[in-house]
Amino acid sequence: MSSAVPAGPPPGPARPEFWRSPLRGPWLTAVFGLILLFGVTVLFVTGLLSYAAYNPALARTNDETPDKGLLGFYLFSWPTSPYWIYRLTQGIHVTLGIVLVPVLLAKLWSVIPLLFSWPPVRSFSHAVERLSLLLLVGGALFEFATGILNVQLHYIFPGSFYTLHFYGAWVFIGAFVVHVAFRLPRALRAVRPGRALPAAGDRSAALVSPRPAVPTLSRRGAVALVGAGSGVLLLVTAGQSVGGWFRRTAVLAPHGQDPGPGPNGFQINKTAASLGIRTSDIGPGWRLTVLGGGRRTVLTLDELRALPQYESALPIACVEGWSTTDQLWRGVRLAELAALVGLGTDPPHVLVESVQRGGAFASAVLRDNQVRDRRSLLALRVNGAVLSPDHGYPARIIVPGAPGVHNTKWVTRLTFGEPV
Repeated sequence: MSSAVPAGPPPGPARPEFWRSPLRGPWLTAVFGLILLFGVTVLFVTGLLSYAAYNPALARTNDETPDKGLLGFYLFSWPTSPYWIYRLTQGIHVTLGIVLVPVLLAKLWSVIPLLFSWPPVRSFSHAVERLSLLLLVGGALFEFATGILNVQLHYIFPGSFYTLHFYGAWVFIGAFVVHVAFRLPRALRAVRPGRALPAAGDRSAALVSPRPAVPTLSRRGAVALVGAGSGVLLLVTAGQSVGGWFRRTAVLAPHGQDPGPGPNGFQINKTAASLGIRTSDIGPGWRLTVLGGGRRTVLTLDELRALPQYESALPIACVEGWSTTDQLWRGVRLAELAALVGLGTDPPHVLVESVQRGGAFASAVLRDNQVRDRRSLLALRVNGAVLSPDHGYPARIIVPGAPGVHNTKWVTRLTFGEPV
């Protein structure tokens, strides 16, 4: 029986001498790990804030993550001030996620020998540890891959991106917390000046090649190289969140969505044609129906224009990370539309419905604090011009601090205070 058991690992990656890079070692792995510790923490927090911004506890139409249960413990009423809050938090989330890609890949490269350690399972605790690593690595790759695809507007997911990314984040962060709890002390020791080499029994010793190749780059040079890669990604990504002229530098941002020059010449995600908006839907026969308090009012576009008009300078900021600079919107305050059906004092939440036939977010529910904000409009004009069809003609929502998809376009119905 003993002669049938191999004396050592089989030929190939399970043998330590297979890995010959002289760069691998506890110090390099620890540096990349500590960078990811900070970066992933920021990503997780801003991701939670992005989810809260959709006000998912308000109505099912806002929430595409069913059965979240205790995972929604932190939700709160999303504020309208500062008006650029979502632009900031989601811009950080997307930009940082892309900037961390080289660091993540370098970290995985630095520890790849451990993934082939022999024997594959030495004990029950070792099996649990390897399972947690599978969830950690798989979760990281899944979250970064789906996030980048979403940023590029490639909706190729087998289901809702929001659902997949939400649950994937919780699986990943659970494994991440366990990993940090076990590895953080070791990482801090590895980067400490005057550190000793790992002992033979230390698992981190497996990162050091017993037969290293001739070095062509120092470990600090490797860190600098990865940092340079992240810096380049920052330069070609951040412009889509800053907006304005800087958008020209965002060569990795999705293109072909710019509606051209003029007052309506700022970024969009979906065109009217792509969402099934017909000329008859937004032509002379268009009407706005306002419901609430047991009353109903129907307005033509001319009647809407005859109501008091107000202006708000607000950006559009989307989950994909892009945002515009402040645009000057003009239209009717949501609170004054609520007053048309007798709800002018402390107006309640509102269900906003669009004429769009395809795609997600054809409707959304806005909280009472969003309705009451004096900057929240049913906008009819932008930058001094009538809205273009792609920007929501004849009327669209604009609310400070809200995700772009909640600034519903082609609005046809507002229902105040009814159960949703």
